Amino acid sequence: MAWLLEKEIKRELPREWKGIVPTEVFLRESQEIVEKAKEEGIILRILGGLSIAIHCQEHKEFAKKLGRIGTGVVKGQEYSDIDYVSYRKQREKIKELFDKIGYVKRRATLSTAASERQIYYHPKGWFYVDIFFDKLLVANHPIDFKGRLELDYPTITITDMLLEKIQIWEAFSAKDLKDCLLLLKTHDIKEKGEKESIDASYIAKLLAQDWGFWYTATTNLKNLKKFTSEIDKLGPEVEIDPKLIKKKDRKEITSKIEALLERIDKEPKPFGWKMRAKVGTKKRWYNPVERPETVGGFGIWEAILKEES
Repeated sequence: MAWLLEKEIKRELPREWKGIVPTEVFLRESQEIVEKAKEEGIILRILGGLSIAIHCQEHKEFAKKLGRIGTGVVKGQEYSDIDYVSYRKQREKIKELFDKIGYVKRRATLSTAASERQIYYHPKGWFYVDIFFDKLLVANHPIDFKGRLELDYPTITITDMLLEKIQIWEAFSAKDLKDCLLLLKTHDIKEKGEKESIDASYIAKLLAQDWGFWYTATTNLKNLKKFTSEIDKLGPEVEIDPKLIKKKDRKEITSKIEALLERIDKEPKPFGWKMRAKVGTKKRWYNPVERPETVGGFGIWEAILKEES
């Protein structure tokens, strides 16, 4: 592993952390780096689970009820890395910024080159930083961020957070399920984009351009609705105590999913989309993604919705 780094890093965690990097450190460091990037004229935004946590700070109790706390790779540690997205034209400025703040760049590999990303390690080995440019290519359905990073700060938009989750086909996990429930519980579905809402119009128009993305996204949304409706039975399968999720919260989430699905359904579909729909799943409709945690089939849905398999 050391040969991949531009200089050697020694992991040094404060003794009081007891081998676990606290969530507060991830939250603070991720936002401080965005602020430093802004000072350098760089557009850098947080994505992934951390972006959801930042937007849902006022709803920590609901996140705890979902068991979203402490689900990282290291037992008891919620996160293992910080994910960012920026614009390709700022690649060199990004490198200069991370050199300046002491992070160590991982040398490019075939994998990082193909996914057009840069990876940096914390100066004291606390975690690594993954930076994507223009698009999230490491995805079953790549998310395009061109022209969208200016819409929110310090994270990507709520709409893009949800899209980042519901584009997953191969390995939709319990963590992704909980992140979606948290997003849907804490944000309204609206026709036009607002900072703290899910833009139904944007999602509907995007999915109308790509049948494959539409199929994956709507299948995930339908499964989320089914899970929420049957949480008394399915909750324990993903370590959610159904008693902690109130009926009004369940109803709120399912009604939002229904509203989003209805808006997606109403969006006019072009001829090409309709022709691809006729072929359906007989032809692969998503990009396979190779990663250590990838599982066969449909991830968590395959495990908990047994009656549908």
